[in-house]
Amino acid sequence: MRDAHSRRVAGLFGNIARFYDLLNHVLSLGLDRLWRRAMVRCLPPLRGPVLDLAAGTLDVSCEICRQHPQAQVVAVDFSHPMLARGHAKRTGRPIWPVQADARLLPLPDASVEAVTVAFGIRNIRPRSDAFAEILRVLRPGGKLVVLEFGTGRRRIWGGLYNWYLQRLLPAIGRMVSRDPEAYRYLAQTIAAFPHEEALAQELEEAGFTLIRYTPMASGIVFLHEASRPA
Repeated sequence: MRDAHSRRVAGLFGNIARFYDLLNHVLSLGLDRLWRRAMVRCLPPLRGPVLDLAAGTLDVSCEICRQHPQAQVVAVDFSHPMLARGHAKRTGRPIWPVQADARLLPLPDASVEAVTVAFGIRNIRPRSDAFAEILRVLRPGGKLVVLEFGTGRRRIWGGLYNWYLQRLLPAIGRMVSRDPEAYRYLAQTIAAFPHEEALAQELEEAGFTLIRYTPMASGIVFLHEASRPA
């Protein structure tokens, strides 16, 4: 399913893969680690297979293994360079990286206990296709947790965050990664992303239940939780 948007996203993230972890930590002032830990804490006790979607360099996959030692993680991402960058983190952990499209997952029906998506759902179009696939591979009663930026259209911290998003973020990304397009794209997708209530509505329309969302860092990011009906 390599449409033009998917090819663009894969190319952008492939280009910045070697700088990705550093920039995540720098641009979030280290908060990205705390956000990922909080995300994984939302999961129920896990003893079987888990899908980490948009797994990137495997930070969430490793955190799942740390908090749930009996889990086995299938780490899916569209960008091979991103998965390759996280290869060294896998040592001794039951993590299986797979390059695949979130809209066409290479997994059987009802095969995973939970699904995580950290800072990746906004890159998938249409999201409804990804939600349908997530619902398909989740076991009845299984949980989906999405960690994503809130909409960049809401003024936060008196507009300081919005200035950071529109001006400073692309500038820092350009200086470190030498790829201005990638971080312009990041800022644009955050600005265009729907607010938390709209995303919750999308999850409900896709067939999920027990939907809730929690703001973090004054609404810069949100944790969304949902379940496949039991």
